[in-house]
Amino acid sequence: MTGGPPDAAEGVEGVLGALADPMRRRILDLLAARGEATATALAEALPVSRQAVVKHLTVLDAAGLAVGRREGREVRYTVRPSALDATARWMSALAGEWDRRLDRVKRLAEQAERDAT
Repeated sequence: MTGGPPDAAEGVEGVLGALADPMRRRILDLLAARGEATATALAEALPVSRQAVVKHLTVLDAAGLAVGRREGREVRYTVRPSALDATARWMSALAGEWDRRLDRVKRLAEQAERDAT
């Protein structure tokens, strides 16, 4: 990916890779709605096992999208929006660059049309 230092690009790739899975997106949605939850509580609301939820949470944690906090015997997970914010900024910058390129193509096409008439 381009548009920033290598660490930023790797972070964006990790976020996009984590978000590519619909189950991980559902888990993030549940965490955002609940504020925090355990893997057991998330599994009760999803059609997958607790072990599958833990694996998804591990991917989300590695991407910086969720974080777990031990509370006694439980691990409570919450959403970390900073990784999403960084990815949104990257996508916005990329969209802006494409808008500039498309605007230039449009101007060139309009100029070519005017020159032809």
